[in-house]
Amino acid sequence: MITPRDKTTRINKLLSELGVCSRREADRLIEIGSVTINNVVATLGDKATTRDTIKVDGIKINTTDNKKKIYLAFNKPVGIVCTTDTQRERNNIIDYINYKERIFPVGRLDKLSEGLIFMTNDGDIVNKILRSRNNHEKEYEVVVNKPITKDFISKMSKGVPVLDTVTKQCIVKQTHKNRFKIILTQGLNRQIRRMSEYLGYKVLKLKRIRIMNVILDIPPGKHRNLTNKEIAKIKDLVKGSKKTS
Repeated sequence: MITPRDKTTRINKLLSELGVCSRREADRLIEIGSVTINNVVATLGDKATTRDTIKVDGIKINTTDNKKKIYLAFNKPVGIVCTTDTQRERNNIIDYINYKERIFPVGRLDKLSEGLIFMTNDGDIVNKILRSRNNHEKEYEVVVNKPITKDFISKMSKGVPVLDTVTKQCIVKQTHKNRFKIILTQGLNRQIRRMSEYLGYKVLKLKRIRIMNVILDIPPGKHRNLTNKEIAKIKDLVKGSKKTS
């Protein structure tokens, strides 16, 4: 009889389920040779079970404990990098928060951006939130280097070509002569900066102020537990979501 501990799972998915990192980050760690299975360097697509000895950067991962799920809201300052790679990135988000248990970021904010990011050890919910087709909203405040025009707002709203695709339609509202708010349901790499650059603008400041139902309400560099009400709402919003592959 096959028990849950005997079930083979792709190593990136297993690392996510064990609360080590997101699948995306797991793929990166595998690609650079940081993950081993029974002392053999893992490759993309390898499978493992919780009975195997799994290590990341030489540190053995606990595959037996069913730890309590952790959900944090963190106000990331400028200069902090959203990576779990504490060996190669000095200004990483893990060391900065210095949380007592293993957690990892849900998605990313680039180094020059600030604002709200979730931290968790729940790999299942991470993959549901990150899938862009699930249309989970993220809201940003943006400052650019010159006055905003109606044409800029119109084109940003309708979508512009970046990274070999056209961005989804989104909500954009001017709040000052060179400031605007934008609500995205995508998470392309440096998306707002690339969209602005395509239209001849340079982003000077970018702050994420909302993810789904959670609003940024803590000072830079601080974190708090999500409330039971916030967690329940998030789980309801992702209830029908498909996970990442």
